[in-house]
Amino acid sequence: QVQLVESGGGLVQAGGSLRLSCAASGRTFSSAAMGWFRQAPGKEQMFVAAIGWPGRTTDYADSVKGRFTISRDNAKNTVYLQMNSLQPEDTAVYYCAGRASIHSPSRESRHYAYWGQGTQVTVSS
Repeated sequence: QVQLVESGGGLVQAGGSLRLSCAASGRTFSSAAMGWFRQAPGKEQMFVAAIGWPGRTTDYADSVKGRFTISRDNAKNTVYLQMNSLQPEDTAVYYCAGRASIHSPSRESRHYAYWGQGTQVTVSS
């Protein structure tokens, strides 16, 4: 059983920073691309960032490029999302997701087999 547990969400003022973590259990992490998605109230879930295995390939949504950085520590089975220059429009529930033993990152949520429970990020103006 693969489990993904996010942490690091919270309330921050506009312009501030947060770092989200996603701790993964199970052997799937050792060969899986990982991604972050977010869903704001009343809106569809959207792609934020993804990282391939073992971590040389990354991809970002245009709306976060240059502000967010995805990384992974394979020894700790953990993926991170460093979020800088946060804006109110970044307010959402952020979800960590993992592909099933597939190295390549993807922007498509349907390509991810495993999902965390989500962590709330709220940016005040």
